[in-house]
Amino acid sequence: MSAIVNCTDRQPPERLEDTAAGSAGRVFKPGHRWKVLGVGVAANASFSATFSGIPATAVVLRQGYHLGNAELGLALGLLGLGVALSELPWGLLTDRWGDRRVLLIGLGATAAWLLAMAMLVVPTRTGIPGVTLLSASLLITGLLGGSVNGSSGRAIMGWFRENERGFAMSIRQTAVPLGGGLGALVLPSLALAFGFAAVFGLLAGASALPALFAWRWLHEPPTAGEGHLAATAVAGPAPLRNREVWRIATAIGLLCFPQVAVLTFASVFLHDFVGLGTAAISASLAAVQIGAMVMRIWSGRFTDRHGNRRQFLRLCSALSALAFVALWVLVLAGPAMPGSQFFLMTVLPGVLIVAGVSVSAWHGVAYTELATLAGAGHVGTALSLANSFVFIGFFLVPVAIPGLLHLWSWSGVWLSAAICALIAWPIFLRPA
Repeated sequence: MSAIVNCTDRQPPERLEDTAAGSAGRVFKPGHRWKVLGVGVAANASFSATFSGIPATAVVLRQGYHLGNAELGLALGLLGLGVALSELPWGLLTDRWGDRRVLLIGLGATAAWLLAMAMLVVPTRTGIPGVTLLSASLLITGLLGGSVNGSSGRAIMGWFRENERGFAMSIRQTAVPLGGGLGALVLPSLALAFGFAAVFGLLAGASALPALFAWRWLHEPPTAGEGHLAATAVAGPAPLRNREVWRIATAIGLLCFPQVAVLTFASVFLHDFVGLGTAAISASLAAVQIGAMVMRIWSGRFTDRHGNRRQFLRLCSALSALAFVALWVLVLAGPAMPGSQFFLMTVLPGVLIVAGVSVSAWHGVAYTELATLAGAGHVGTALSLANSFVFIGFFLVPVAIPGLLHLWSWSGVWLSAAICALIAWPIFLRPA
């Protein structure tokens, strides 16, 4: 396994354009790390378009497959459960086999499975797939797609130096709202116009393309001397025996619960409660993702410069809780206001966008802090542990929301989101 190394250490001026020798005898130019980052962005964006884009079609999915809210929640939840179950095994394999092999296998298998779904698991004139077949298919999609996060994160941590990693990981994490935003903009209209064969076929192509990029550019980073290795590795127990790693991973998972609520059921909320159409819903969800992209890049650069990752994570938890409390209050009070329909259609989408951005701004910072705590040889395992908690949320939240709607309507959904964000606040580590 390669260490986390500094691929941009100072070199004599006359050697700035020289190539660096890789661990397997390959040579790379100093700027090759940006190609590796590009591979990570492309890989994460492709799978984000799947796990965030499919829920964005929830209204069309419910209609096309003849699902109730509970069946819709189960199908979408199993997509997240698949990722949750496979993240840690994929992460362990990444630390053993390396980034390249795991990413190629995972992306290739995901593309092949989505193509099979486009041919076999779509409504046609002769029949509509049952909820069991749809749910099982989405579960397998998640099992295969769980390969992306740990492998691409390990590659980026290996190719960038310490004072660049927060920025680089935050850029990589912008791929999640980038892919989700593109999915939210394109997939609902595509499903309406051409059906889910086109949706799954497009997502298959989106997974195949970064696999080609990984085959071309993703390799192990150049090795460093023993002195540098000692400087970059963090001493301590392995991730699965490190209490601080478990705390950050748990807090990441909890703070993702309200984010998942926005990603999976915001389209239903905006349609059923607010009364927006498909175009306005897509624009609102895209605004959440674009705002999250901007905030993730800014937060990575900001925390690299100020060394305040832990403070930033705790602040994001508190602000997210406050945003969802505001959404809860407005949902309770809105219908009773004069001109309530105008209020609902103008104010609530804006508040939802603010809440969605605030609960999505911190991922790159959190994953960088987690990988740094885990140490050089365990990045894949640590990141995958966190993502296991994240995608437990992708399973539990869509399954729980229909029950919350039945008991307390949308006010109960957003109050629960606020509570999860508030609980995450003390679990994040205090500044050292």
